[in-house]
Amino acid sequence: MSNVHQTAVIHKKAKLHESVKVGPYCVIGPDVLIDKECILKSHVVINGPTRIGSNNEFFPFSLIGEDTPDLKYQGEKTYLEIGNGNTFREFCKVHRGTAADLGFTKVGNENLIMPGVMIAHDCVLGDHNILVDNCALAGHVKLGDYVTLGGYTLIHQFCQLGSYSFTGMGSQITMDVAAYTRVAGNPLKLLGINSIGLERKSFSKNQISNIKDAFKIFFKSKLKSEDAIANLEKKFSKDKDVKIFITSVKKSSRGIHR
Repeated sequence: MSNVHQTAVIHKKAKLHESVKVGPYCVIGPDVLIDKECILKSHVVINGPTRIGSNNEFFPFSLIGEDTPDLKYQGEKTYLEIGNGNTFREFCKVHRGTAADLGFTKVGNENLIMPGVMIAHDCVLGDHNILVDNCALAGHVKLGDYVTLGGYTLIHQFCQLGSYSFTGMGSQITMDVAAYTRVAGNPLKLLGINSIGLERKSFSKNQISNIKDAFKIFFKSKLKSEDAIANLEKKFSKDKDVKIFITSVKKSSRGIHR
């Protein structure tokens, strides 16, 4: 292939679209499928079973689809799925799943994974997320869409972060984070709604106002969680934005951070 550097090593059982560009000293293992217009800069390692969509870019020394170091993993066949338009910067790593949970790790579309980020086994990322340098997602973590993780954010196993949530630099997440909320610190503190992030995503003043009202009802009123949710479902029954908030708190398995 004319797009493959002569120093790259590609297993005969790997399948690459003819438009894929593979730079110097990259290593691609068996059972790896890479779709069109992907770019591997140099020194990228991709192991399988891994399925990669189109228009993804991998920077030097990123490690993709490797076996997890989790002690539950016993060499079973597990998977990594990557969507379209993602960027994986230097020294980041993404592990495949384990049979003890999903059996796969999944990264959606248009995510920016910055240098040194670790995405462990059985994690699921939605779309348009930004993970700043040296964040670490322990196993089984789930991110919604448009989540921003400040640098050095650490997330405990099985935690879920709702869409449009934001973590400050050095945050340590041990409980679930509701959609649209902003948290920071260790111990973690709930700082309110991610208003600036919502404005940047072109949310209207009315949309943000409704989200703030939902936030106040759930977090600031004296209602029990189930009563607050019932109140929100009645008051905002046709509001698709508030429904995202409601879904994030209803699906919580570790409890919502307050």
